[in-house]
Amino acid sequence: MLRHLRAANEVARAVMARGRHPFGAILVAADSETVLIEHGNVDSVNHAEAVLARVASHRFDPATLWQCTLVTTVEPCAMCAGTQYWAHIGRLVYGMSERRLLEITGNHAENPTLDLPCREVFARGQKPISVHGPFAEVEDEIAALHRGFWATR
Repeated sequence: MLRHLRAANEVARAVMARGRHPFGAILVAADSETVLIEHGNVDSVNHAEAVLARVASHRFDPATLWQCTLVTTVEPCAMCAGTQYWAHIGRLVYGMSERRLLEITGNHAENPTLDLPCREVFARGQKPISVHGPFAEVEDEIAALHRGFWATR
């Protein structure tokens, strides 16, 4: 999981270098090794996780996606969690909590963070999404990108 979280953080670093918000996500196959898709943030509405889930739902059938893992740098917001749910991606791994992101960004106009844990969103659904995170081992690496980025915005 840590290796994949670091890979997602490299996706975030790459999109940050292009001026986008530093969020990165990857879709890992059922073998827990193969990366099927990677995506970074596009803008304030097209988050890395939601875009990845939409692309995945067009490329793969629900049974395949149910065995996959969405790995993302920051806990998905309500929109992204809902998109993952509807795309039938059965497992989530995230590095840093949305609450920690809120501590870093504050009430930033470009990132009005919701304080709504993804576990609460998934708990309202009819299928069990497996959630793992946050991971202290990578949290500071992920937070460092965000501290640097949001301080300059």
